Amino acid sequence: MHGPLRKTCSIFILVALLFACWATPATAQYLRIRDICRVKGQEQNTLHGVGLVVGLEGTGDGDRPTTRALAKFLELLGNPISIDSQRQPVLTELENAKNVALVTVTATVPAEGARQGELLNVLVNAFSAKSLEGGHLMVTPLTGPRPGDDNVFGFAQGPLSKDKNGPATAGQVHDGCRLGRDIANNFISDGKITLVLDKHHASFQTANEIEKMLNNPEVSGFGLGRSKDRSKLADSFAKAKDQVNIEVRIPAVYQDDPVAFASEVLDLQIIPPRHDARVVIDKRNGVIIVGNNVGVGRVAVSHKNIAIQTGAAPGDGPLFVVDQENDTNTTRLQALVNALNGLKVSTEDIIDIVEALEASGDLYGKLIVK
Repeated sequence: MHGPLRKTCSIFILVALLFACWATPATAQYLRIRDICRVKGQEQNTLHGVGLVVGLEGTGDGDRPTTRALAKFLELLGNPISIDSQRQPVLTELENAKNVALVTVTATVPAEGARQGELLNVLVNAFSAKSLEGGHLMVTPLTGPRPGDDNVFGFAQGPLSKDKNGPATAGQVHDGCRLGRDIANNFISDGKITLVLDKHHASFQTANEIEKMLNNPEVSGFGLGRSKDRSKLADSFAKAKDQVNIEVRIPAVYQDDPVAFASEVLDLQIIPPRHDARVVIDKRNGVIIVGNNVGVGRVAVSHKNIAIQTGAAPGDGPLFVVDQENDTNTTRLQALVNALNGLKVSTEDIIDIVEALEASGDLYGKLIVK
């Protein structure tokens, strides 16, 4: 068996085993709510600014915006350039500054926020310079997170390091931004926290299951972790607002300690939700992942010298795919793909067949192609 084919078969076996483990509540593994949810307000924020990188070996830009920014920077440092009769800087004095580049500067604040004096990594990208290799970022104020917000949250500076596999016009400064003020993410609104389902798990069914679990202290697995005191959550109330958001009122006993309440809610265990029927194809790497609940209608597949038929009666081909369910009008896509693998059909050809099934309307699931 060839390497790519063996890799693809291994992936199918792994997916099948995972779904087998989650098949029934009695044998199901459990996840914590935090594994598929986050608390609203706990999101990453990005600080941004425009700065100058110096020390380049003739690979800067020297464009008018760069020289204008350089003139302003020199003025702030007490070394202004000449001005004309209109009291504007004479930018021609800087027209040969090829070792300077105008860059964008960004720093990501983690979801839990950050405090004054904390250091963050900085990403730097050139506007039009040829390379930032060996450059040094000059002091740059960072504002944000919303464009147009003039509040300065920190200052970035330092020597650039470049990713070996990245473009020459990008780099980063490790711990290059020092925050000048706290950035705190509020997670409470009107005495409630809001659980936000991850986009890959968001559904009406999952939101409803979490709501019912939080509202019913008798549900298996419901509790307060270490304390084991279910009565403390007796006055809590959860309400699914849609397939993504579940509002949870903070009970009176936790009014003075909402952090503990959020922690206990996120640690509650749930049965992994059932996914929608999906097929994910990564053409670049030749990978196919088939969900266990993806079906195929009664079809006949002809490929080169191979003929395969799904459904109730065998066809004329060398292999008949036996349905795994009582309903012989459909079969599992995984069974069809396994049959194609057994006949040594290439991964590229299997991808073409799956796409053709989707185009004909005989693929019962969502096809995602990357």
